[in-house]
Amino acid sequence: MALVSADTKIAELLNELHQLIKQTQEERSRSEHNLLNIQKTHERMQTENKTSPYYRTKLRGLYTTAKADAEAECGILRRALDKIAEIKSLLEERRIAARMAGVYSDTDPPRKTMRRGVLMTLLQQSAMTLPLWIGKPGESPPPLCGAIPASSDYVAKQGDKVAARVKAVDGDEQWILAEVVSYNHSTNKYEVDDIDEEANPETDPEALFSKDQLVLALYPQTTCFYRALIHTPPHRPQDDYSVLFEDTSYADGYSPPLNVAQRYVRIGWEKVLFVNEKCKPNK
Repeated sequence: MALVSADTKIAELLNELHQLIKQTQEERSRSEHNLLNIQKTHERMQTENKTSPYYRTKLRGLYTTAKADAEAECGILRRALDKIAEIKSLLEERRIAARMAGVYSDTDPPRKTMRRGVLMTLLQQSAMTLPLWIGKPGESPPPLCGAIPASSDYVAKQGDKVAARVKAVDGDEQWILAEVVSYNHSTNKYEVDDIDEEANPETDPEALFSKDQLVLALYPQTTCFYRALIHTPPHRPQDDYSVLFEDTSYADGYSPPLNVAQRYVRIGWEKVLFVNEKCKPNK
């Protein structure tokens, strides 16, 4: 019943998203006429080689209208992004509910039957579709956006992806990519499930890890985190970090640069690090 209810809600949200996308296009088409008038006015000013009070007044009005049009389009786009976030949240809730009920799909098969290549592809897709945080002027990136840490009282939700420090079969501790199953408030501990089964760098550089900063990064084609140094931070929202993993087999103690998705680069040495960020930062 819960799965059917989620499907109905998702269908409603997709319809609302479709309407918002149409509104965005309508708003953009409406503003294009005003932008064309601005361009033509500047061309006439250049032809006449003068800036008269008439042109100044006209341009002031045109730019005021253009600003209002841009703010209106921005408002619609933000509402659309909120709808997408809500849809993704419902899809995740439906996935967890289906798994608990023993129902699997082709895109989310039982972990024991999932080929490693499929898992690596799903992890990469998950990193690439992480929402890009786009703040308003003067607004700071929120917790769990890029390198911004979680608040001290933050508790991960069921289904969140985390970097968990667990004991291996040989007794050694290692960091693995895991999924939160539950949290015990009395013991302050998480139960996690081994899953081995886009802050925008362009506007929010303070939310990025800096060059030579020590981090934990997901080693390519594995689900384990290892210590690494930031070699090159991302320059664009879709870029990865370039990191140098600690490796004693090399003379300087570090591997050649390897790319790791922004989502899978973390810092800190607690038992659980959160990798299910709300967004990627801008630079």
